[in-house]
Amino acid sequence: MSRKMILFPLLLLVICSFAQLKSPEEFLGYKIGSRYTPHWKLVSYFQHVAQSMPSLVKMQQYGETNEHRPLYLAFISTEENISNLENIRINNLRLAGLGKDKAAPNENSPTIVWLSYNVHGNETSSSEASMLTLFSLVDPKNAQTKNWLRNTLVIIDPCVNPDGRDRYVNWFNSVVGTSYNPRLDAREHREPWPGGRTNHYNFDLNRDWAWQTQTESKQRMAVYNQWLPQVHVDYHEQGINQPYYFAPAAQPYHEAITQWQRDFQATIGRNHAKYFDQHGWLYFTKEIFDLFYPSYGDTYPVYNGAIGMTYEQGGGGAGGLGVDTDEGDTLTLYDRAIHHYTTSLSTIEIASQNASALVKEFRKFFNNGVAGLVGDYKTYVIKNNPGDAERVKALQELLDKNDIQYGSGSGNGRGYNYHTGKDEFFSISSGDIVISALQPKATMVKVLFEPQSKLVDSVTYDITAWSLPYVYGLTTYASKEKINVAGPYKKEELQNSNADAYGYIIRWQGMSSAKATAQLLKQGIKVRFAEMPFEINGQQFGRGSIIILKKGNDKWGAGLWTMVSKVCNESGVKMSPVTSGMVDKGFDFGSSKVHPVKAPKVAMLTGEGVGSNAAGEVWFFFEQQLDYPITLINANDFNRTDWNKIDVLIMPDGNYRFLNEKSSSEQFAQWIRNGGRVVALENAVLQLSKQDWSVMHLKKDDDKDTAAKKDPYKLLTTFENRERDGLPASTPGSIYKVEIDNTHPLMYGYPNYYHTLKMDTNVYDFIKENGWNTGVIKKTNQVAGFVGYKLKDKLKDGLLFGVQDMGRGAVSYLADNVLFRNFWENGKLMFCNAVFFVGQ
Repeated sequence: MSRKMILFPLLLLVICSFAQLKSPEEFLGYKIGSRYTPHWKLVSYFQHVAQSMPSLVKMQQYGETNEHRPLYLAFISTEENISNLENIRINNLRLAGLGKDKAAPNENSPTIVWLSYNVHGNETSSSEASMLTLFSLVDPKNAQTKNWLRNTLVIIDPCVNPDGRDRYVNWFNSVVGTSYNPRLDAREHREPWPGGRTNHYNFDLNRDWAWQTQTESKQRMAVYNQWLPQVHVDYHEQGINQPYYFAPAAQPYHEAITQWQRDFQATIGRNHAKYFDQHGWLYFTKEIFDLFYPSYGDTYPVYNGAIGMTYEQGGGGAGGLGVDTDEGDTLTLYDRAIHHYTTSLSTIEIASQNASALVKEFRKFFNNGVAGLVGDYKTYVIKNNPGDAERVKALQELLDKNDIQYGSGSGNGRGYNYHTGKDEFFSISSGDIVISALQPKATMVKVLFEPQSKLVDSVTYDITAWSLPYVYGLTTYASKEKINVAGPYKKEELQNSNADAYGYIIRWQGMSSAKATAQLLKQGIKVRFAEMPFEINGQQFGRGSIIILKKGNDKWGAGLWTMVSKVCNESGVKMSPVTSGMVDKGFDFGSSKVHPVKAPKVAMLTGEGVGSNAAGEVWFFFEQQLDYPITLINANDFNRTDWNKIDVLIMPDGNYRFLNEKSSSEQFAQWIRNGGRVVALENAVLQLSKQDWSVMHLKKDDDKDTAAKKDPYKLLTTFENRERDGLPASTPGSIYKVEIDNTHPLMYGYPNYYHTLKMDTNVYDFIKENGWNTGVIKKTNQVAGFVGYKLKDKLKDGLLFGVQDMGRGAVSYLADNVLFRNFWENGKLMFCNAVFFVGQ
């Protein structure tokens, strides 16, 4: 057989293989942008391409959402790179100093570009663009992209938030007509509560990168940290009247961001501008979107050695398939998708052109961390004090999720004490955590642990303080000395005995204690809590300690302690056996100072008027952390609610219409007097404070007009500075030290202080009667973050956490959000105290 005859079938096979590949329009049966693509069809197209071009594309399912939609990544490159995928990954970790072997890394490796689409579910255009991007990369006719892929591996997450996307798409498809209506007042541009932005539990996944509280984040970040790309892009949408935004980012840049990372953002921006200029498209840079808060899809990659960027296209939930803008144009879904498609290819192009430099600078970033060139502090020591074991364990979990190295140590040192704000000597004991800043993840360590982040510009897009010792409530020292990590940290393996005893005691010390108690109550096991500290068998137990006795639990017979020990083992809490109800010091178990804990029937108001993120935090907390039943009731169904079936009502941040109606407000107050218990947070506290029956009253700003009286021209501000002129009276997420009354049930399990995240200007007068001032701020109690100078004098000598006694019921007022984004770990116990203890 001639050579031509041999080659012809092979050529025919290749042509047939290419012929099987369909463009998005061919596969879907419609043009991108002419209708919304549901998530299952989006995934189907990616699978089609992977099946048609297996040598160029590999698909990986890395998890699934709460609503069981699959989460996928697509790896796209040349045949040589795809066949060598695992070696590329391993080598990339070696470049970062995180390889498990001791082999030397190869800098002549492909640069890795990771594109994350549709993190906010109702910002839909980027997922549509992802299909266009994928096709361009594998299209046999596109020689340009093939050239880029020779030294570039592209990773595409086509939809970070499938649950939110489908919530929006399914709603939109149910209300749009045969043709879309571009009028902004048409119903298709007004999505109902809670909207499609967030995930199933109404969490913003773009603010969860470092904390990884949500299942989507946990699964995605596990893979992300196995790859650590050199470039990462997070795709978004903003208001319909705003043009496209791309890098470079706005100030403030965190000081840990390298000059290379800053400069390369500008390089990428210039490449995007070239294409946008060719089309006459509008765009802006260096405004609004900064690089500071560490848990974004741009900042987290930056703090992990990448060029991390946010791209923002006008549109969002109001965009629909087409919407009229203020300029009289119609912004279509097709326009939005094409803009994201353009920056996608432009990003890959510029990365390919600079692949060698990206890899070299990536390696340098991590080498500098190991060499101790990042930050002033070289070691962080977290004390494992008695009572802090559960908080220490929670911190370990966060460190593990972020691949931050830590261990044990010994000896003495000197460093900044986060609690006192002073440099002090300290000793390292067994059980303390030692975190060296001389490690590959040095930048993440600096950003997460530094006592006070430096702000070069106070106009920020998010909170300005998040230092983990305050978040977790742990005694910590930041030392400028290099302290050796003696060895790996030994995690305690807990296995409780279920031996027969008079009773068992659980110390009330953190979320594990609360979860164990919740599980015991859910199973019908009767428990008690101690109002006062006591001592028995040489052991000391604090307020809130949970006591489980045979008495009252007779129905469980010999199986009681097996059930209790199983719950405690699963929750990771220690049970202390007792042989008598008589204590050595304090009050005996039969005293009136020891109270039974009734398993509360808990409900939460939700729906229109309630902050969806705030409601989601509570919902997630009960279902995924406490594993305790909660009923969600629409706030507008107040008059149809069966109040006899509610013991505890949670009111998240919101504006409640029923409180504006006198008859409903009084009916609500009567329910409390009859034994109802309320847990109110943030603006729910503000609204309750305006009720005639409330003992909470917003503190008046006595100095409101002082400046104007002293200087009659003080009010003459310039239009140009309109954004900054509001800063002196703002606090975009700062940390305050709160002095607390830990003898009150709301504060069981805490020392005499608590660190709160202040997101607003609300401070309340001290309660004069019928209540308790359980958490107050006094003078000079700000510890971290930005607070405007006008506000500093107001945020003092006031109440943030209080309890009102009303008849047989009570109201817990939590003016700050103790469950903020579910990462503010130290506030969770206070919330549990309000649910299980207050008013019992």
